[in-house]
Amino acid sequence: MELLPEEIFKLLLSFFLGAIIGTEREYRSKSAGLRTMILIAVGSTLFTILSIKISSDAGRIAANIVTGIGFIGAGIIFRENNRVVGITTAAIVWVTAALGMGIGAGFYEVSLACFIISGLSLVVLTPIQRFIRKKSQIRNYRLMCAYQHKTLKKYEQLFLAHDLKVLRGEQSRTGNHITGSWTLQGSEKDHEKLTHNLLNDAEIKEFDF
Repeated sequence: MELLPEEIFKLLLSFFLGAIIGTEREYRSKSAGLRTMILIAVGSTLFTILSIKISSDAGRIAANIVTGIGFIGAGIIFRENNRVVGITTAAIVWVTAALGMGIGAGFYEVSLACFIISGLSLVVLTPIQRFIRKKSQIRNYRLMCAYQHKTLKKYEQLFLAHDLKVLRGEQSRTGNHITGSWTLQGSEKDHEKLTHNLLNDAEIKEFDF
């Protein structure tokens, strides 16, 4: 069995599209970057080509490609500071594999259309995403004060005064200290004002944000 010129073209096209996607991820310093995206695209293309050539049930091998990509995507997603990160990169890995499979099967038009749409979601929608995050952010705050026979209720009132919504809050006392942890939602500007206020509060012994 030998690869035909069209099949070499498929591999090169997958390399090119995977390189463009990988460059965008590399530029943003994501865990799956240039080489990873190229290998996923080219590998998916080759698996699809071989499944068509050597198997009467090409769909079964294609399904296994999706399963394998799922394991790679799961390895990219992790928790950092009480939030989940890597979901977008995992989704891009999934789309890159789909592009490779589409090219391998000879569906050039739909694969290129998917590439363009995916690229628009990564580039064009980024400013919109930034605008939304500027207007509504979720941040975690933790502060510790000397225990004075009262709760940290005044800080919850301070949050409301800064137009920040309390999504979750808990307090605990250890010895002569009381600690409060809150998850707050609000605009970037309001978060910055609150942070400045808390940093200059002489009663706070420890402050994480």
